[in-house]
Amino acid sequence: MGKPQDEPIASHSAEVILGPNPFIGFRARDIAREVIRAAKLAVLQPRLTAQTTLQLGQELRKVLSDESELAPAPRDRRFGAEDWMRDPRYRKWLQAWLALNQTSRDWVESQNLAPHSRARLQFMTSLVLDALAPSNSPLQPEAVKRFRETGGRSAVDGLNNLLRDVRDNRGLPAQVDKDQFEVGRNLATTPGAVVLRTELIELIQYTPVTAQVHELPVLIVPPQINKFYVFDLSPQKSVVKALVEQGLQVFVLSWRNPEAAQRDWGLAEYAAAIDMAVSAICALTEAPRLNLVGACAGGVTLASYVATRAAAGDPRVNSLSLMVNALDLSSSGETPLGLFATPTAIRAAKQYSQSKGVLDGKDMSSAFAWLRPNDLIWNYWVNNVLLGRKPPAFDVLYWNNDSTRLPARLHGEFLDIYRGNALANPGTLRLHGVPVDLGRVKCDNYLIAGLNDHITPWQTCYRSTQLFGGKSTFVLANSGHVQTILNPPGNKKAEFWSGGRIGEDPEAWRETARRRPGSWWPHWHAWLKKHGGALKDAPAKLGSKDYPVLMDAPGQYVRN
Repeated sequence: MGKPQDEPIASHSAEVILGPNPFIGFRARDIAREVIRAAKLAVLQPRLTAQTTLQLGQELRKVLSDESELAPAPRDRRFGAEDWMRDPRYRKWLQAWLALNQTSRDWVESQNLAPHSRARLQFMTSLVLDALAPSNSPLQPEAVKRFRETGGRSAVDGLNNLLRDVRDNRGLPAQVDKDQFEVGRNLATTPGAVVLRTELIELIQYTPVTAQVHELPVLIVPPQINKFYVFDLSPQKSVVKALVEQGLQVFVLSWRNPEAAQRDWGLAEYAAAIDMAVSAICALTEAPRLNLVGACAGGVTLASYVATRAAAGDPRVNSLSLMVNALDLSSSGETPLGLFATPTAIRAAKQYSQSKGVLDGKDMSSAFAWLRPNDLIWNYWVNNVLLGRKPPAFDVLYWNNDSTRLPARLHGEFLDIYRGNALANPGTLRLHGVPVDLGRVKCDNYLIAGLNDHITPWQTCYRSTQLFGGKSTFVLANSGHVQTILNPPGNKKAEFWSGGRIGEDPEAWRETARRRPGSWWPHWHAWLKKHGGALKDAPAKLGSKDYPVLMDAPGQYVRN
């Protein structure tokens, strides 16, 4: 959806948005510490600092004399306008910034620091340099051109957008025009009904569209920090609609958006809610087993639940599908958030949510935006403020900004799981008094990861194949975090890898995997139908005497 000018900015941002995951975040003192560290290093190593300064001076001299060969990366969208290299004034400005950028990075790389410390300093340096990019200035060529074309109107509109963002969006530029969307009108429109409501969940049953359906139903467990309709976005991108069309009986959990009064909801309460939904679905469909699907933080909850049911000898879980989900966090320090996950920072994050009773999704969105500032902040600064345009109308970005809250207790438990790598160490985590051991999960599992996922790197997702006791099918899509889930057929750029030899080394798996064009959805659909049991006549109506229809999908909780 949206105007043609929206498509490049919106589609690129949708590819890199990080989606829902519990986070530790950045603290002001962490940023200040890196600034102080850089200043100390500059003072304590005068020779290296002098060499770097001399290197920068020599490159700036070339810039001024038109001898510099510096140029932006070919795929750097910030400097796509021809004037950046054609106009001497803009070229000198850009090359001077590129010189500063390169020498600063070289200076950090030359420091005698531990790899983790160097990565932290390099990340903070990049934040500063990206903020100073010439493309972010009101004097950049596209902004000047639009100012002239609109007779100055773009500046007025940009100022109004800036004031609105300060008032409504914590000062960050808006990523989406929210007026263009409404849940139930043009989002989450697949027909269905709420057949169970508790204090914590609504269970949605979707209307079959085929004469026959597979005997064993599918339950989708979404993340707790965003709303479920990422699985039922638009008709073209709806995971739910595609599954229904394959003759599968589909159910989805819709979590209630907690407030401070629900601060004590934890993993046990969420697992109990899943169990209640499983019991309801088996009763509604008269099925002995079902297939479970989870994503992101919802996958952490779901995997923990499945492990405890396996320990109890519960036969109802037939298969498990997990999307962009990291369970073994032994290398979480590889991600930008992991760089700042010190014990002190984790304690501070827990204290913060405990003081408020909840962790607000807007806090998470702000932190995630700074992980990819060029794509998720400065991109919109240019569009909204410098060019005076409305933010794009794009469904994925609307969903990403429609965040919810996380109860303080669950947030703290997620951080404990993160800190102790609990799901990779059997017995570290206990749920309802039962030790969580993923090795006891013997059902088949389907694991999908994204090649360009920067929050749950695919190699981390792959390590789940070594945790479960059942047969693992691992699939790798060439997408980012959220776009891996939203991967319908028809995208000519889509491709995925599957069929590799499962072992300890993810790179060895990739070397043996087959590269396939198109979406991974049909591959998963075939796998699910194989685990779906026999065909039977589709139910004539939704709900039952024990589980009556309460209201049409998408329900009440998703609108709160």
